[in-house]
Amino acid sequence: MNDDIRNADPLDAADDAVRQLREALAARGITLPSLGTDLASCTSTLTPRPLVELGRCNLDTARRLAAALKGEAAQ
Repeated sequence: MNDDIRNADPLDAADDAVRQLREALAARGITLPSLGTDLASCTSTLTPRPLVELGRCNLDTARRLAAALKGEAAQ
């Protein structure tokens, strides 16, 4: 993990991760409508550990996502 990520505000880091994932998915023609930062996971004052909410998707999107992860061409 690079120092920029470790030293970043946890919410900013999560938002940046969401942005990067959204852009990478869009480059493959995939949209996850519920993709976002899980704000409830950012509420701890001791050790904030934000989570990325991937959300739900339809079967076509799930198949396209699986193909993209396998490195297959989109169909």
